[in-house]
Amino acid sequence: MTEPSKPSVLARISPKQWLAIALTVLVLAFIIENRHKVDIEFLLITVTSPMWVVLSATLLIGWIIGLLTRRTRR
Repeated sequence: MTEPSKPSVLARISPKQWLAIALTVLVLAFIIENRHKVDIEFLLITVTSPMWVVLSATLLIGWIIGLLTRRTRR
């Protein structure tokens, strides 16, 4: 008897996961391409920082907000 073949690793990735991978690659490419320095003004504070740091911090904050506000599935 032959054993049923196992699906490949790529076949087990759902369309939702593929979308997440594609978006992650796009966001990382965008962050890498924007390396110049920018002035950030928040309330009364002005800070000069590389744009990639600002974009990475924004991504991290958005990811944390998503984790905190996601709903559990029943």
